[in-house]
Amino acid sequence: MDLRAWADRAVAEIGAWQRAFGEFAPHPDAVVPDEEFGPAFAELLDRLRGTYPFHHPRYLGQLIKPPHPAAVVGYLAAMLLNPNNHALDGGPATTGLEREAVDRLAAMLGMPGALGHLTGSGTIANLESLYVARETRPGAAIAHSADAHYTHARMCHLLGVRSVPIPVDAVGRIDVAALDSLLGEQDVGTVVLTAGTTGLGAVDPIHEVLELRRRHDFRIHVDAACGGFFALIADDAPDGVAAAPFRAIAECDSVVVDPHKHGLQPYGCGAVLFADPAVERYYRHESPWTYFTSAEPHLGEISLECSRSGAAAAALWLTLRVLPPTPDGLGRVLRAGRRAALGWAELLADSAVLSAYQRPELDVLGIVPAAPGMAALDERTQRVLHGGMRAEPGEAVHLAAMEVTAADLARRGHRLRADVPTARVLRSVLLKPEHEHWIRRCHTDLEALARRAAE
Repeated sequence: MDLRAWADRAVAEIGAWQRAFGEFAPHPDAVVPDEEFGPAFAELLDRLRGTYPFHHPRYLGQLIKPPHPAAVVGYLAAMLLNPNNHALDGGPATTGLEREAVDRLAAMLGMPGALGHLTGSGTIANLESLYVARETRPGAAIAHSADAHYTHARMCHLLGVRSVPIPVDAVGRIDVAALDSLLGEQDVGTVVLTAGTTGLGAVDPIHEVLELRRRHDFRIHVDAACGGFFALIADDAPDGVAAAPFRAIAECDSVVVDPHKHGLQPYGCGAVLFADPAVERYYRHESPWTYFTSAEPHLGEISLECSRSGAAAAALWLTLRVLPPTPDGLGRVLRAGRRAALGWAELLADSAVLSAYQRPELDVLGIVPAAPGMAALDERTQRVLHGGMRAEPGEAVHLAAMEVTAADLARRGHRLRADVPTARVLRSVLLKPEHEHWIRRCHTDLEALARRAAE
């Protein structure tokens, strides 16, 4: 699609609608002449060139990519109006778009009829889930895996709730036996499970923990901020992902998913869903100057945030309208990234200077430069990381890094001399479908960097 043409149409049509209410001159105090704006805008564009090339397949670092053009155009069109989805008073049109988009996310995760809304981020979405967990089971602890996002321990501290980390197994999933033991010993009100850890893309065995819930009394919250959209290809196919954990989400109490990751949206756009709509009672509050245009519940009455961007809802709605959250819609985009991760793991299996940290479950892949010991591994990782970022654009490979212990490596078959307790390894996220066609080229360039780092 021609982004410029559709953006021009958005500006023209929104402008025409606005002028229908009557022409008026902008206040002179808010007008900036072009000759003054031009130098400032030129400086901004120049400074933005210091950004990493998130748009290109040579960027394989963090969970970052530019939004889909449909999201850009949808956001721009609504941003010109600047609606606030806290209440129908501030966003009558975009509130409807948000509800429809959230309903599609709920259907994707097998939770039709769930109570939900968009948030400013996955962090805020998880905060809301943990808040409801506290209100539902006051005084009880919240358990999560040791490899869960740091958000959970941090937000439990903020909420005054005791959090308990659970050990992980050899591939970074929550240890179900250890969790079972804890549940028999302590008052745990909610267990947080992760569908796609940030570090490894590991998916906790949600279906197995459901079995524990039949013997212990606790709620289940799923942090699917990173991996939730993989429900679209959770079919056990060679280029899909394991079905059982994602199907089990439908039986959980709450779930968080981040459309600004695999949902192709701009920052920030998170979402939270609750299986029991009755939890809205925990959000109840009074506001004498809002909520007066409709007796229907306003989104601000079921969220902790007040002001929220209606433009984010418009962007997500439009994207899901043209790339629906189905296996044949947005699922095709996810499957391409999954094939890229599996293909790169195969290339690494034949490399003399690099190896896969473990087999990828989603589209996150750890990469271990060959080294005799932990200290050398850390040094070589740093040299490869910075060498790839500083290379000429046609040879650049932008990766991230992750700190691991010698025991972490040994559990995955990488036995190095433990001359220092921790070391960094490389980490990549194959978030863009274009990675499928660029992995071999990036792998070749990364191998060259690894050879130089070992010299």
